[in-house]
Amino acid sequence: MRFFMQFQKQIQDVLKSGAWNRESQKETFAFTALPENVGQMKSLPEAALDTPFQTAALTVCALCAFAASPEAGAGMLDFLRGSRPLTWLDISCLEEDFRDGRAWIPFSYFAGALPENHYSPDQPYSLAVFSDEYSFDGQGNARLYLTSGGAEKPRHVRLKQTGDGKWHLWEQYLLADIRKPEISG
Repeated sequence: MRFFMQFQKQIQDVLKSGAWNRESQKETFAFTALPENVGQMKSLPEAALDTPFQTAALTVCALCAFAASPEAGAGMLDFLRGSRPLTWLDISCLEEDFRDGRAWIPFSYFAGALPENHYSPDQPYSLAVFSDEYSFDGQGNARLYLTSGGAEKPRHVRLKQTGDGKWHLWEQYLLADIRKPEISG
């Protein structure tokens, strides 16, 4: 009987995490304005962090905010990371990622943002987050992808589900170099 109860719990965990769905999924998010601080982020419906897709989309928003204000962006990333706030080393690495005015990198994930238009996204700000057949491992982990208008291949974020069912940012690989914006005439 104990074995059956453990097996039943494992099946429930897999169903809850979405690991049973081995097909690719895509969710699109639209923002009329990007949040500029953690208070504004928390007021968005995506801030429920009920799905890893929501957390991935908000990660891009937080990185855009970090480019303008490291303090505000760090607060937003801390919210997305849950019980794992950024360390001084994390913040230092993020600041290094934005050196030389590379604030356009996170904006490249929004629809319409291309090197030709200096990564100026269409309004409202829209981005797609997608999974593949290997995105969910059944242990509350997810690896989701976003496409940059300046990169050949999608970039990914890793997320973990906590005991309260919320999905938190674990790691992001969105700030790797992309094509530089084109300088107009």
